[in-house]
Amino acid sequence: MGVPPARAKPSVGEGTPPFMSPEQFSSPHEVGSASDIFSLGAILVYAATRRGPFDSASPWETATKVVESEPELDGLPDDLLPFVSLCLEKHPKSRPTPDELLTLLREGRLPDPRPEPAEPDTEPVRPRARRRKLWLAAIAGALVLAAAASATALRLAGGEHGPPGDLPKGWSAWQTQESDKATTAGGSFTSCAALDGGLVCAGDGLKAVRFSLATGKIAWSLPEADHPDPSTSGSGYPDSGVIGTHGHDVYTVADTKARSAQNSRYVFQALDARTGKVRWNKPLGQKKPTAVEGTVAVTQDGPIVTYGQDGRTYSLLDPAHGTPRWKRTMPANDTCALRTAAGNGYLVCVDGNSAHTTIARLDPAHGTARWTATVDGALTLAGRTGGRLVLVTSPDSPVGPEEATIPPYRRITLLDLADRTPHVVPLARPVPWSATPTLAGGTLYFVQDSGAVRAVAPATGHTLWDTASSVERPGAPVVSDAYVLLASPGGRLAALDRTNGKEVHSVPGRGTGLEPFTGYAGAPPVVHGDAVYVPYGTRSVYTVNLRAL
Repeated sequence: MGVPPARAKPSVGEGTPPFMSPEQFSSPHEVGSASDIFSLGAILVYAATRRGPFDSASPWETATKVVESEPELDGLPDDLLPFVSLCLEKHPKSRPTPDELLTLLREGRLPDPRPEPAEPDTEPVRPRARRRKLWLAAIAGALVLAAAASATALRLAGGEHGPPGDLPKGWSAWQTQESDKATTAGGSFTSCAALDGGLVCAGDGLKAVRFSLATGKIAWSLPEADHPDPSTSGSGYPDSGVIGTHGHDVYTVADTKARSAQNSRYVFQALDARTGKVRWNKPLGQKKPTAVEGTVAVTQDGPIVTYGQDGRTYSLLDPAHGTPRWKRTMPANDTCALRTAAGNGYLVCVDGNSAHTTIARLDPAHGTARWTATVDGALTLAGRTGGRLVLVTSPDSPVGPEEATIPPYRRITLLDLADRTPHVVPLARPVPWSATPTLAGGTLYFVQDSGAVRAVAPATGHTLWDTASSVERPGAPVVSDAYVLLASPGGRLAALDRTNGKEVHSVPGRGTGLEPFTGYAGAPPVVHGDAVYVPYGTRSVYTVNLRAL
């Protein structure tokens, strides 16, 4: 199988990562003029704020932020926000060309529908003309500097030689199954998270379990409530894995009560990832739930959860104690869901006729709407890229002959966070309704049960690549510096090249004997440095070195 090319991680010269583009880390042999545009954006942020948009404690952390994280643009003058947001798009094809930059400099406007400024806390203020001209002159002068910085960074990147592997101390490849006799259900992990030296996983029939990142040794395991009737086993939430993290805590949903579906007691809870101790929990009501999605939004200020008999009351819970900071009620006659994007909480409501969708940015202090916007159609929030929210159609999923009548995805909607203006972006090619959209690393991925994956640039709707992976029923894609990773319920792992979608590596599944229910999709793998952790089968996990696939 051999060692993958050096693009999996570069050798980075000191001081250069903050001004390098994502492709210089993931595919240095394919770096082009778009890399200079990215470097221009980074240089302008530094010139205006005295810090880079991806600064971190070490060059390796900075490199990871360049590839995966949104830029930090706080303190950047309003005049520069649109220009810089364009330059710092993750995918080269989403950035403006030199000709487009010249148009922007001459006309002072952004070519629609590219992303614009990051979300302000107050209403946008129209910039003063004289100040704007000064900044545009500075931009023109920085074009030359950007090209020089990009070339220097590329030379210092080292090209053919990568750094030592980034693995937990004492790591070796391992495979482990949780087999606590107190756990009666035979479900699978839905999701996992790596923190405090451990991998914490949760899912159907199990609150949570902690594996050592290095050895796979189980430190603690918390079973679900006892369900003697197999038809009622599990948590009741098919997607109730690790929902989010905060500090040393992981968030899950659990059934903490007794022996039948009629008297189950569902709670949202915070577990100490180091010890497994339940730090606090919040009852969600007696009504049997159906899904976590839309009922919980983990934000930078804490989790926002719905609860009560009708599930229409929602609160921001204090991360330290779980007490509600405020309580609000969802609008009547609308179908609403809690969503999160870039650490902020949103309430997304579709009216009864599915004619329009209202997006409300929730104020963490009071729960009121900091602002609201209305867009046409029944949409759901996929996430945020640059200064815009990405909204996609949320089609129904009926079973039967009516499936053929469901229209495919034909467009996405970008909501500008500066002025709340929606921009409808047609997709270059329709995507089947059965595909699941996921926004990761600035790219929108449509994944189908067959393993087909299409990568789309949100700013333009252009198809970046389209591929058929070897993974059936994959879970949500996970993006590393060089790869898009997919995993099946049985543990098959595929690594697709981020630049062209080619499946460059794969790891076989772990056998049908551990295959979970056929209706389940695979759990997303977890990337921690160069270690990849793949949940699969019946509460099982294995790990591989990404650089030695």
